[in-house]
Amino acid sequence: MNETPMRFETPDNGEEGARAELYGLLSMLFYQAPTPDLLAAIAAAPADGEGELPEAWRALQGACASADAAAVRDEYDTLFVSTGKPEVFLYGSYYMSGFLMEKPLALLRAELVRLGLERSADMPESEDHIAALCDVMRVLIMSDDVLHAGIATQKDFFGGQMQPWVQQLCDAIVAHPAAGFYRHVAGVAAAFFAVEMQAFDMS
Repeated sequence: MNETPMRFETPDNGEEGARAELYGLLSMLFYQAPTPDLLAAIAAAPADGEGELPEAWRALQGACASADAAAVRDEYDTLFVSTGKPEVFLYGSYYMSGFLMEKPLALLRAELVRLGLERSADMPESEDHIAALCDVMRVLIMSDDVLHAGIATQKDFFGGQMQPWVQQLCDAIVAHPAAGFYRHVAGVAAAFFAVEMQAFDMS
């Protein structure tokens, strides 16, 4: 599903499920602004269920249905792209240490080496970018490799590399006055990550 360079190079041998698809979609949306085709696909996707995550999903679908792709791209650039300090950082090291390219990134890189995952050569962002981490989770869920498969591996990676800061990121996006479309993306992400945390706590 992911059409961006944020893929890690490992075979996708497992069955693709709802969790993997949503991680893949979040990877796409956080890596770059959505194309008109992606906006249309989200708007037309199934929207069943009750609770915070289905409600957040339907809100995102409504935003996609009425969105102008150029305006969403401008919003993405305003929030996340800057030659200096961006309005909202998308990197885990910033939230966990206060700085970019710090110890949390080094620890993440060591963990990726242990898992046998490599950053794609055409991926310009560092591995602690939220899009990259979502794509790692997608890989871990979909893989049937003995090193990657299993809820324990997913739990350890999410708990160490994402849980300490992803809700803070979502809160920062929601609170930013320039966030319109991406407020809904953050709403889905926050609800989904909360479900993941609860599920991992019970595993």
